[in-house]
Formats: sequence, structure tokens, C-alpha cells
Amino acid sequence: MRMLTRLTCVAIVCAFIGLTGAAAQPAPGTCSSDHPPNAAQTLRCPGDLTIVAEDGARFTLQSVDKTGSVNSVNLQSKALLIDAPKQRGKRRFQVTTPQAIAAVRGTKWAIDAQESRTSVLVLRGRVAVRRPRGTGQVVLGPGDGVDVEPGAAALIIKRWPQPRIDALLARLGQ
Repeated sequence: MRMLTRLTCVAIVCAFIGLTGAAAQPAPGTCSSDHPPNAAQTLRCPGDLTIVAEDGARFTLQSVDKTGSVNSVNLQSKALLIDAPKQRGKRRFQVTTPQAIAAVRGTKWAIDAQESRTSVLVLRGRVAVRRPRGTGQVVLGPGDGVDVEPGAAALIIKRWPQPRIDALLARLGQ
């Protein structure tokens, strides 16, 4: 089933920057992929955007401004490592999950969407994180993380312990 999802994704990407799951082959004019079995997949997209997807991650690449460039990801499950270059003007690369929206101007960061929580970790740069509905956001710097769970509790920035960072990055082949 996973392989079928991956193969289906290639067709979707070719037609319209919409990648669901992980692509098995590069799509002309969009992101190229290298994906050995049972390992993280690296997508290299135009504009120096790199996305590393945990094996089995479910996500969709999007072009919000219809330029054809990937500038948004909808992540349904598992983890992504994003290395997004600095955006021009007020544009921000963003990832949406059921619990959170994380947006950047240029940075390297990881986001992990689980059934009841989204976790965001910044490795380089700054990332703003908020809930899809409601007020308040936090801005994370290098080494900062936040866990976003359903509810109205305030978002709390925490310095992640190295074992937690290592465990997440290991899932992403880093």
C-alpha cells in the first residue's frame, strides 16, 4: 500500500505540485527524490528547498501562491526535516498539521505530527508556531522546541534535551 501511495504521488506531483506520501522517482520540473527502502526520503525542490521525510510520512507539498514553487506542506503524520532558504518579501514557507502551523523565513527545522500532538524543533534560524485556530504564537530559535497539543493551554518553548533531539533526527536519517 505504501509503495502504491508513493507511485501515485509521482503522477500528482507532475500534474500539480501536490505530493502525497513520498515519491518513488523524480518528477520533472518539481522536486527530485532519493529514497532507499525503509529509510528517510530526501526531496530537493527548486529554490534550494530540501525536505527530508521520515519513512512512511504522510504529507502534501503545495504551491500556495500558484507560482509552481513548493512553499507549503500539509503534514498529516510522522516527521519532516525542512531546510528552507530565506524567502523574499513577506512570504513564509509553512507547514500545517492538525495541531499547528509553523512558518519560517529561512531555516533548518524538524516537525513531527502525531495523532494528538505536533512537535517542532529548530536547528538553525527562527520558526513561528501557532495553532490553526486561536490566538498566540511562539517564535523558536536554535535548540528550541515546542509541543502543540489540542486545547487552549499556552505554547511553552523548551530547550530539548540532546537525547530527544537525537531520537527525532535519527528517524530522519540524520
